[in-house]
Amino acid sequence: MSPVNVLLVEDHRIVREGTRQLLEQAPDIHVIGEAADGEEAIRLAGELRPDVVIMDVRLPGVNGIEATGSIKDSHPDMHVLILSAHEDDHYVFPLLDAGADGYLLKTAGGAELARAIRTVYAGETALDPRIAHKVVNRLTRKQLYRSEQMVEGLTEREIEVLRAVAHGKSNREVGQLLSISPNTVQVHLRNIFGKLGVSDRTEAVAYSMGQGWIALDKEDE
Repeated sequence: MSPVNVLLVEDHRIVREGTRQLLEQAPDIHVIGEAADGEEAIRLAGELRPDVVIMDVRLPGVNGIEATGSIKDSHPDMHVLILSAHEDDHYVFPLLDAGADGYLLKTAGGAELARAIRTVYAGETALDPRIAHKVVNRLTRKQLYRSEQMVEGLTEREIEVLRAVAHGKSNREVGQLLSISPNTVQVHLRNIFGKLGVSDRTEAVAYSMGQGWIALDKEDE
């Protein structure tokens, strides 16, 4: 059986080297490349064609969310496993929405990481228990932001974008607040407009406020 070829994406060299050493203990896993930022990760994914990309979240330049989305758009069959110290919703769900096949925290041991790599390579999802708990909670709440006229409800991230827009923030400011690019903000807004059947920000905010999904009060600031 051929080994699982892995690309490591991590900006801290000592962490990257340590992760590689852990994986080298698994005979069926082969690290074929390393990247220190998102742009390099996208380039090497295209050049090396790994089976699995192990992706950090906070990277210089192109972040892990954008790199994951780009890799999955260009190589749908390539698997991306997130390995991060962060378990905040504004990291977890955008990464899963971008197409990540698994999400592991850096508290995981070498055996757990190797098992997660094999899991996503087999086409299944690998989630740390704390991340899985968040996903289940989100699924149980997914109809909160859906009116009777809507075919598909708004996601938590789309509501976060709308809250920021309601407070007068520009695409750049929304991106800075949510750790995403202005282009990604614009994509979210287009999706929101389509779901709500509106044509601009003002209508989207007014509709959402009318539904009680967002409010201009201190809790939203």
